[in-house]
Amino acid sequence: MTTLVFGHKSPDTDSTGSPLIWAWYLNEVQGVDAKPVLLGQPNTEAAFMLKRWGFDMPEIIEDVADDQPCVVVDTNNPAELPANINGADVQAIIDHHKLVGGLETKGPIDITIRPLACTATIMYDLMGDDAAKMPENIKGAALTCILSDTLEFRSPTTTDRDRDVVAALAADLGVNVSDYAAEMFAAKSDVSAFSDAELIRMDSKEYEVAGKKFRVSVLETTAPEIPLGRKDSLMETFKTVEAEDGVDQVLLFVVDILKEEATLLVPNDLVKTVAEKSFGAKVDGDVVVLPGVMSRKKQIIPNLAV
Repeated sequence: MTTLVFGHKSPDTDSTGSPLIWAWYLNEVQGVDAKPVLLGQPNTEAAFMLKRWGFDMPEIIEDVADDQPCVVVDTNNPAELPANINGADVQAIIDHHKLVGGLETKGPIDITIRPLACTATIMYDLMGDDAAKMPENIKGAALTCILSDTLEFRSPTTTDRDRDVVAALAADLGVNVSDYAAEMFAAKSDVSAFSDAELIRMDSKEYEVAGKKFRVSVLETTAPEIPLGRKDSLMETFKTVEAEDGVDQVLLFVVDILKEEATLLVPNDLVKTVAEKSFGAKVDGDVVVLPGVMSRKKQIIPNLAV
């Protein structure tokens, strides 16, 4: 049976590119019949990556069948995975997030979770000498993933290893890193075609803090004025998303990649309290700027308090 390789729901660039990379490795190096799939529509930057490097759009799946062989990448959180994930045959996990718990497997599996900025960096290292066999499009996917997750090395999650792998890939591809990252971020910032609800869910993860369920959404952009120009309608749409998704509150952070800061939309007293307790911010109005906040994984989620 074909092994499915997939990342988390609301796939960003890493959760779109890493399944492509690892499915290539399983097929071409390990001799395992594997197929990359997605758990939703990729964001605009991920779509740019697919087009730029000549990939077909992977199939989007809703769930997995009992005993379906699969490899989970860029997450280990059951809330971000298909509903029947514990009925599937999970054979490996490759990730760079904290261990959440709740996944059940059919037997012992390979688990690699490393404190690097990107799953693609981990995959490059896991391949060892076989990484040199990657074709141009797979190298392009890996380069895009790492530059995306590090925000071109601006994110505090960036490690020297991420930088080294980017340098190696860019040299192989003949790509200027700064120029290519600018293209990526321009694609990520082009959100005009998306509805408010789509924007809220585009790069979003659910977390529970002190009994409160939050949908923590991040919009990384070089043009923050575009989403912030829609803040009133976005905050109104929070209520719809909260009701449909069964969460208590949406937290939407608009990350300005160039200024290296985040703006949190503050629709009510709960979010005001979160901003003050989590980030030591003084809130005056319906937005608050959080200097230096760039990473949901390292700076937002670990600090959330109510």
